[in-house]
Amino acid sequence: MSKVIVHIDLNAFFARAEEIKDPSLEGKAHAIGRNGRSGIISTCSYEARKYGVRSAMPVFQALKLCPHLILNDGDYRFYETLSNEFINFIKSYTKIIEVASIDECFADFTDVIKHEKDIEAFFKELQQNLFKKTKLKCSIGIAPTKFLAKMASDYRKPMGITIIRRKDIPSILYPIPIEDMFGIGKKTAPKLKEIGINTIGDLAKECNNDNSRVQNLLGKFFYAVKDWVNGYGDDVVNTEPWDPKSIGNSRTLMHDMDNYQEIRPTLLYLTNEVSSRAKKENKRGSTVQIVIKEAGKDANFKSHNKSITFDTPTNEVDTIMYYVDKLYQENFLGIKVRLVGVTLQNLVDPKDMVIQMTLFDYEKHEEENATRLLINELNRQLKKPLLMRASEVKKDGNK
Repeated sequence: MSKVIVHIDLNAFFARAEEIKDPSLEGKAHAIGRNGRSGIISTCSYEARKYGVRSAMPVFQALKLCPHLILNDGDYRFYETLSNEFINFIKSYTKIIEVASIDECFADFTDVIKHEKDIEAFFKELQQNLFKKTKLKCSIGIAPTKFLAKMASDYRKPMGITIIRRKDIPSILYPIPIEDMFGIGKKTAPKLKEIGINTIGDLAKECNNDNSRVQNLLGKFFYAVKDWVNGYGDDVVNTEPWDPKSIGNSRTLMHDMDNYQEIRPTLLYLTNEVSSRAKKENKRGSTVQIVIKEAGKDANFKSHNKSITFDTPTNEVDTIMYYVDKLYQENFLGIKVRLVGVTLQNLVDPKDMVIQMTLFDYEKHEEENATRLLINELNRQLKKPLLMRASEVKKDGNK
C-alpha cells in the first residue's frame, strides 16, 4: 500500500506575515526588501507578482515594474514565531514531520487518514483551521512520494489542495513545463529544451526510453528522475531536523574578468542570495569565505579561497558584503577570474546566541549591530569600504 505523503507550503509567507502584523497591506502590492543599491526582494505578495515582481529580484528593478510597491525590511523574529506556530499546528495531526524550511514541511499522514472517506475534505478542514488559528495561508499537496507531493502543492496557489495519485500523473504532472519541475535547475532546463524536452511528459518518455543524451545530461540524477516521473522514489519523511553547516552560492562569469568594478555586481548578487537564504533558514554566520577560479589557458582553472572570521554572527547583506569587498581587495585584485563564490560559515541559530548572552552582552551586541549598520551606510555613500569599527581594525592587524 502506498503512503500518504503531504507537502504543506505557506503561501508568500514573509509577505503574509507582514499582512498579519498590518492588515492594511492586504490586497496591496508589497514586498520584503531593503531599498538601496544592494537591496533584493526576499518575497512579495501575489498582487506584486502580477506586475512581474519576484523573489531574488533587485529592489530597484522591482520598483520600475511596480512604482507603488510597498517595501518592508522584514521582521525575522516574528516570522520564526509564526513558523513555529505552523509546525506545532501540523504536529497536532501527525508527529511524522520533516521541516524543509521556515515555510514548508513534509508530513506522513498514512495512518491519520486511513479511515477518512473524503481525503480532500479532510485537508480542506486542516487548511481552514490553520488559517483560523494563525491567519496563515497554505497550499497542500497529497501524493505517494515526496516529489509528487511537492509538485502537487505547487500546482495550485494560493490556498490550493491537489492530490496526485499514480493514475493522475499523465493528466496532472506531464503537461507541466520542464522549467517548473522540482529538482530541474535553471541551467538544466534550457539544455533539456535544446534536445526537444519541453514538458515533464517529454522527459518521462525519454527517461523510459533510456535516452542516452538525457542520461549524459542528468548524470547520476537520471535514475532518480526516472523514478520520480513514474510515481516512485523517496517516500520517507525524515523527522531529524535539517541543520545547514554553511550557505553558499557561486557563479561562472560571462567572460574572464580582472576589473573588480565589473566583478563586484556578481559578488553582490551572490551575497544577496546568501543573505536571503540565511534569513529564511534563520541562521547567522561568523565567517565569510570567497572563492575564485583563476582563468587560464587550459581547462584546469586554479581555485583560490580566502575567509575572515568575526565576533558577532550576522545574516545582513551589507555586513557580509563589507567582508566580501575586504577579502577580494586584499587578495585577488588584478587576477583574471572565471568563477566567483560567496559562502557564510560557522552558522548558529539566533536563539542559541541569546541563551549564551548576559543582559549586558545582549545590549552590547545590539549596540554594535547598530554601529555596523551605520558604518555600512556610510561606506555605501562613499562607494568604498573605507570605514570599519576599531575592534575590527585591531583584530585584522591594520594600522
